[in-house]
Amino acid sequence: MLKPLHEKTVVVTGSSKTSAVLSRIEQLGGVAEFYPLIKTTEKILPDDPVKLDQAQTFDWLIFTSQNAVEAFCKKIKRCELKRFEFGGKIASVGSKTAELLIENNFDVNFTPSVYSADVFVNEFPLIAGHNPRCLFLRGNKAKDTLKNGLPFEIAEWTVYDTSENLSIVEPFVQLIRSRKQPIIIFASPSAVDVFAKNIAPIVGWQKATYACIGHITAARIEHYGAQVTYQPSNYTMLEVIEEIRMREGIRHERT
Repeated sequence: MLKPLHEKTVVVTGSSKTSAVLSRIEQLGGVAEFYPLIKTTEKILPDDPVKLDQAQTFDWLIFTSQNAVEAFCKKIKRCELKRFEFGGKIASVGSKTAELLIENNFDVNFTPSVYSADVFVNEFPLIAGHNPRCLFLRGNKAKDTLKNGLPFEIAEWTVYDTSENLSIVEPFVQLIRSRKQPIIIFASPSAVDVFAKNIAPIVGWQKATYACIGHITAARIEHYGAQVTYQPSNYTMLEVIEEIRMREGIRHERT
């Protein structure tokens, strides 16, 4: 009996290479490919030590990505803080972001019921307290969803930069041309934009099938006139793979 993803190419485009995701694709019989459309680098500035001191005084630290956690922890290590003395609470959007915080010895006090920033702004005020002092650790291309959606002001600290990873454009184009209807997974609107700008004009949108994490990413794909085939209700990468497994398994049963 054929596995659900028998010889199916599945492309992960996020900035972080998740070995568990790639392994799961291969377990299901698929060919796992990693083509990060965006790259992230820690934003290092001379006033980082001062900002770290200030961060310890907030009621809440808010993280919406693993990249922000990684950059923040690098700053703590580089500035040689033996211990980050933070007496407040931490909010995380996303299970993987929360897991990474816990791995770095932080307690996570709040995650939204759906791992999305627009759900976060509706649920977080109910537990944040009266007029809390919040610091949002963000990337340079983060949306203003939190800033505009929360009913109180938040401070922001850009701890990492996101940029286009143009080095993978040519090999990505060749992959799409050489494989039969690969499944491409997008985890952010930024990755969709890079694809739309640099790859779709060469190969079009019809030579691949698209999966995504989150309704905002799905809306970005549809903005370019493409169709989202796989979109799980739970916003995690492994859930995307399970959605593909289920749908492809049903397809195999019918053929």
